[in-house]
Amino acid sequence: MRFYVFLRGLVVLGAIPVLTFMTSLLAILFLVVFRGSEQKAQFLPRSWAKIILAIAGVKVKVEGLENIQKNRPYIFAANHQSQFDIFTMQGCFDFDFRWLAKKELFQIPLFGRAMHLAGYISIDRSHGRQALKSLKEAAERIAGGTSVILFPEGTRSLDGKLHDFKSGGMVLAIKSGVPLVPVGISGTYEILPKGKLLAKPGQVTIRVGKPVETKAFTGAQKHELAEKIRQEVELLLNVANR
Repeated sequence: MRFYVFLRGLVVLGAIPVLTFMTSLLAILFLVVFRGSEQKAQFLPRSWAKIILAIAGVKVKVEGLENIQKNRPYIFAANHQSQFDIFTMQGCFDFDFRWLAKKELFQIPLFGRAMHLAGYISIDRSHGRQALKSLKEAAERIAGGTSVILFPEGTRSLDGKLHDFKSGGMVLAIKSGVPLVPVGISGTYEILPKGKLLAKPGQVTIRVGKPVETKAFTGAQKHELAEKIRQEVELLLNVANR
């Protein structure tokens, strides 16, 4: 049994870069050559993620979608335990969204081009004028109707526990005036914790909380908002882990 899990993990490890390359190439062809729409192109990353989940033997259950409306934008704030958070949200979260991603990812040949064409939003995580400009541009995209997912912890948890939320995403929510939706993801840490290479089969639960309106918050209250959302995510995780 252990050998089977090990072998499956090796297959997943090898499949991810191959599938990522193929999906990026297909996205560019669909959007540039066939002039497909950005929204319709999202079936490619969804399929990419679903194939990876199937190969890895990961099953996903999503709860709480009744808390959100299909016809309005949100900023989804989720905990970050594993690289599989991305696959589970991309493949199984039934909502039209884009990822916020650090600008360095957009500089990767082919992959970065595909991300840009698919409408993913670049964020400059350094300090200074360029960082403020990227934040302003991202807020305008979101206010214009683009929903996004972000991980306010900033990086994957080393121990599987929920850590403090950074305020950058809160500033984005306040600037755009879009509601923040807490999302609790459970089970991905056991599948692939940070520092490990081989994924294990498992069950993941995604719980979507109720939107938190941000229009009443000011920039000076960004830390207060970050703590409020962190507490909401913690409650979702506690429910999912019962």
